[in-house]
Amino acid sequence: MSTTTTAVLVPLLPFLGAAAGLLLGRRVPGAVRPLAVLPTLAAAVLAVVVAWQQGGGKTLDAATRLTPTGSVPIDLALHLDGFAVLVAVLVGIVATCVQLYSTAYLRDDPRYPSYAALVSLFTSAMLLVVYSGDLMVLLVGWEVMGICSYFLVGHYWETRAARSASLKAFLVTKLGDVPFLIGVFALAADAGTFRINGILTTAVSGGIEHPTLVALLLLAGVAGKSAQFPLHTWLPDAMAGPTPVSALIHAATMVAAGVYLIARLLPVFAASAAALVVMAVMAAITMAGSAVAALAQDDIKRVLAYSTVGQLGYMTGALAVGNRSAAVFHLISHGAFKALLFLGAGVIIHAAGTNSLAAMSRMTGLAKRVPDAYWTMTAGLLALAAIPPFSGFFSKEAVLGAAEHATTGDAPGIPAAAGWTVLVAGLLTALLTAGYATRLWLLAFRGKGAEAAGHGREPLAMNAVLWVLFLPTAALGLAAWKLPDWFDGVALTPTLTTSVLSTGLALAGVIVTYAAWRRTAAYAARSPLGAVAADPEAAPYISEEETIATHEAAYGGIAGAPDPADPGRLLLGSLHRHAVGGFHLDAVYAALFVRPTRAAARLARFLDREVVEAYVRGAGGAPRLLGAAVRRAQTGNVQTYLSALLAGSVVLAVAAVLVATGA
Repeated sequence: MSTTTTAVLVPLLPFLGAAAGLLLGRRVPGAVRPLAVLPTLAAAVLAVVVAWQQGGGKTLDAATRLTPTGSVPIDLALHLDGFAVLVAVLVGIVATCVQLYSTAYLRDDPRYPSYAALVSLFTSAMLLVVYSGDLMVLLVGWEVMGICSYFLVGHYWETRAARSASLKAFLVTKLGDVPFLIGVFALAADAGTFRINGILTTAVSGGIEHPTLVALLLLAGVAGKSAQFPLHTWLPDAMAGPTPVSALIHAATMVAAGVYLIARLLPVFAASAAALVVMAVMAAITMAGSAVAALAQDDIKRVLAYSTVGQLGYMTGALAVGNRSAAVFHLISHGAFKALLFLGAGVIIHAAGTNSLAAMSRMTGLAKRVPDAYWTMTAGLLALAAIPPFSGFFSKEAVLGAAEHATTGDAPGIPAAAGWTVLVAGLLTALLTAGYATRLWLLAFRGKGAEAAGHGREPLAMNAVLWVLFLPTAALGLAAWKLPDWFDGVALTPTLTTSVLSTGLALAGVIVTYAAWRRTAAYAARSPLGAVAADPEAAPYISEEETIATHEAAYGGIAGAPDPADPGRLLLGSLHRHAVGGFHLDAVYAALFVRPTRAAARLARFLDREVVEAYVRGAGGAPRLLGAAVRRAQTGNVQTYLSALLAGSVVLAVAAVLVATGA
């Protein structure tokens, strides 16, 4: 089988699995799980075969005319280079792990058939984005992912949080898609084709008339899909969906699509120095802001969500300094360890019975109850904190090294301002990332208080995929010396200066957070969550025998109640209350967009009911009244008719005399 044929089957198999799952889910319940897992597994195996056959060598292109449009044609095009084949492998492996994990995590869920089909469709759409060589076909996969995310995030639609999160994710990502679509049309108009190769040729030759405008339009779409400032607020709220969905969206599919697209179209962005500086500033704010917010979150999944936002900032920063190899390398590395962290968090939540780190900090023995999650998540958090020799260290150092080269002028065409912005923000974020990763580990696994309640042993499928993802988390970075063939021949080995600086800052973050935890840990055993929520400043000391309140009891209706046993509160000080709410960006958007939109809707409703409907009612009522008056005049009495006729004649005669006299 040729490489091209094999590549076509990679996105096709999950699509067929989704279609079959939807058709047979109710009729043949026993076929749902095989139809969810096997096509995705087969796609992952074929993606590995395609990567092996491509081997990081010459790019493979194939195309057929999809439809004549009368102007710019649309082609069903396939583009296989080193980036595409490796990202496809990542998507296939993570999606397979998610499907396997979900068979146990959602085993009693009556909506599992539709859920599994949507995950398969989501996977197929992302693989279409990865392999597509035509922007319009890529846009189809881009939009299908947005629709699937709406349904998957809202899987628990009975809860208000899930409904709101799914709607928010859909609206925010669609808000970015509008300028993105305009940018795609502008590129096609300048290049005369939607084929990515043709667009890149035009960009390199200077054929794009307004490169800054086009780049910024595309960047708006990427900011929405990849959760970059200021369109990142939907991603933490998307944690209302099932944990496997969080792993899929955050690790390998939706949020990675925007970064991958910029990597494919990087010459378009490189044609505008202003666009690169804007991208660098956006990445810097995203990195640092999300890291501070992660340090203040209580929900373990929200910590990881803000972590994803920050790591996407690293990838965007690498693209801002013109190094797509470092960006895609970090995308792949992050995809492995972030999927591990989310799925591991699902195991912990299952064992602890809560998402709350504050509640976990008041449990003893949680690490012993979930040894698989404990060891694999420890490795994942070390990778997240960029501690060598884990994969996150090598990929993050590739980003910082690229920024360092930009500051020294070794990257032609890249503004030094972009390099300095990414480098400084990246180093600061390295410190903060190590801090919140350490905080999560300490609160989840080193709790003090009552013995963690038993909720049964976690299913084998949930634990097994953790060890599958542990392998690339631990070993992918060590393959950095072997990967340049797939990454444009660019060396991905760390540089000495940034390695020393970032690792030193990361270790400082670990030490400072540990010291803060030691100072606050005494409160965890003596202060139940109910007291913390009621009056965090005056929480009384309560014996260890007291029942530990649940997350809902602690924080229901008291959003962001600070916990005196939380080291993040000690580290952030007065900034903590702002960081908990994501620096109030949602409130800003509510004031600027939501409230005016609702006011406009109320005005439109008032005008519709009181003006338009009044006119319609009047237009219909006047003829009815006239008809009623005429109907009453029809008495059937001849004398009445003759009297009316005589009176009318007299009136007409008088009127005629008056008119004649006036003339």
